[in-house]
Amino acid sequence: QVQLVESGGGLVQAGGSLRLSCVASGRTFSYVMGWFRQAPGKEREFVAAITRNGGNTYYADSVKGRFTISRDNAKNTVYLQMNSLKPEDTAVYYCALKEGVVLATTPRSYDYWGQGTQVTVSS
Repeated sequence: QVQLVESGGGLVQAGGSLRLSCVASGRTFSYVMGWFRQAPGKEREFVAAITRNGGNTYYADSVKGRFTISRDNAKNTVYLQMNSLKPEDTAVYYCALKEGVVLATTPRSYDYWGQGTQVTVSS
């Protein structure tokens, strides 16, 4: 079984930065890590994903150029550096793990999920 624990959320003013972390534990082999977010009344949406070796990343258009996903496999940790935050980035952010090597952007493609961390951006 795999467990994912996110941290790093909080309240920040527009234009500010936050870094989210997600630690994976349990049985993990080759896997893709992703970040998703869900705002009240909206569906969960893809934010970013990264392959196991970090060689390939993919971003939603809405965050491209502002967010950076990275990982430290020695620590089983994936990060999401969020810069130039906007009020529309406010959501619960979820870390997810997908077994295998192919990047994916749909929630149903991912096998394990964290509990989420709240990010609130004030205007």
